[in-house]
Amino acid sequence: MPYLKRIPESPEPIDCRILTAALNLFVANGYHKVSVHHIQKSANVSIGSIYNHFSGKDGIAKSLYDHIIKEIDELVDDVVSEYDSPLKQIEEIIRQLFDHTESHSNIIAFAFHAKHPEFLHEEDLICKTAPFIKIKDIVEAAMDQDEIRRTNTWVATSTIFGGMIRMIQLRLDGVIEEPLSEYYSMLIDTVLGGLQKQNDIGDKSVAIAAVR
Repeated sequence: MPYLKRIPESPEPIDCRILTAALNLFVANGYHKVSVHHIQKSANVSIGSIYNHFSGKDGIAKSLYDHIIKEIDELVDDVVSEYDSPLKQIEEIIRQLFDHTESHSNIIAFAFHAKHPEFLHEEDLICKTAPFIKIKDIVEAAMDQDEIRRTNTWVATSTIFGGMIRMIQLRLDGVIEEPLSEYYSMLIDTVLGGLQKQNDIGDKSVAIAAVR
């Protein structure tokens, strides 16, 4: 089963094996180039098992999407429960998703790189799902608590997490060759620098000047 943090059962139940096989095939080949027979062969199950559990390839894709959205939702919830500061929550969510891009690339690829509307016609866009609504709320809280300056919430959220998503995509495409952890601090400085309050920027400038 494609989990971010939990260890899959061993041996995996049939439905979990099907989802794991489908994830790997969808990411490697694209949804439209994968057939039920490809999934059946990779998962080493019968065609009947696939239709009994998921009613076909569309059902597998929907279940996989729902599962991975839940995994990201749990990641966000865990970060929120661990850190009180919304700004720290933002930084930690980015850090963990960068780390998971290296350790669980297929899960991250399906979440952030797949073109879901092309094959999940009735599902919400990923930006309207629970974890991403919570992320937008975290950004709003950071503004409410004066951790970043007040601006349009969509602008702030897109500025912070749009950069993160693009970095993930470039890494998955092999354009970025180094682990994303090497870029984490630079990304945080870049995307949050433009959202800092003017007095924070002034304080940093004074500190830099003093060092020089």
